Amino acid sequence: MTDSPTTFTPSATQLDQAGRALAQEAARYTRMGWMRGTSGNLSVTLNHDPLRLAVTASGLDKDELTSRDFVVVDGSGEAVPGGPEPARRPSAEAGLHARIAAVAGAGAVVHVHVLAPVVAAERWPAGVELRDLEMLKGFGRAAHDDVVTVPVVANSQDMTVLGDAFEAGFDPATPALIVARHGLYVWGEDLHSARNRAECLEWLLRFTLETRADAGEHTARGRWT
Repeated sequence: MTDSPTTFTPSATQLDQAGRALAQEAARYTRMGWMRGTSGNLSVTLNHDPLRLAVTASGLDKDELTSRDFVVVDGSGEAVPGGPEPARRPSAEAGLHARIAAVAGAGAVVHVHVLAPVVAAERWPAGVELRDLEMLKGFGRAAHDDVVTVPVVANSQDMTVLGDAFEAGFDPATPALIVARHGLYVWGEDLHSARNRAECLEWLLRFTLETRADAGEHTARGRWT
């Protein structure tokens, strides 16, 4: 992902607002048990062209972040000048945040290590199908007469490989991605909408796991029969 030749410098107010929001949301996810240890990361889009994101800094307990514990990254997920703490480093996963923001036009991306999506991906590695559940409304989809397939991609330490896999299966109507044996990515116009979607999707996946415990082979999608 290459930057536009135009330049962008985030304002101090924009950086402060982003840092506060990231710290507050990270603490919330930690209390939920979705960001154990130093796992997971969050981002907000500061600018789309050229792409700039504020991403939570790597290696820090997510319930102890301050409004300065983030890094500004470019469209490749690489740190660029502008962040409040130059010594901080972004997670390697910032590259996937940047790809999602670029492709989906997301205003915020959340990556959490909640259990249900990882178990669902283990059972249905070709994707998890959801339908006829009222909670789908909270995920931005119809509760009936609509089939939602949450894509699953194999894990990789190469964010270009993960980004290519995400983009190959991208559906604008399904703002989520499960990385097998790793975690969940969900996005939205801001951190609040991304969190609402993540919470609803976690419920949907737990319901699916508990009600379709004996359904299908592990190589098939989690289909309703």
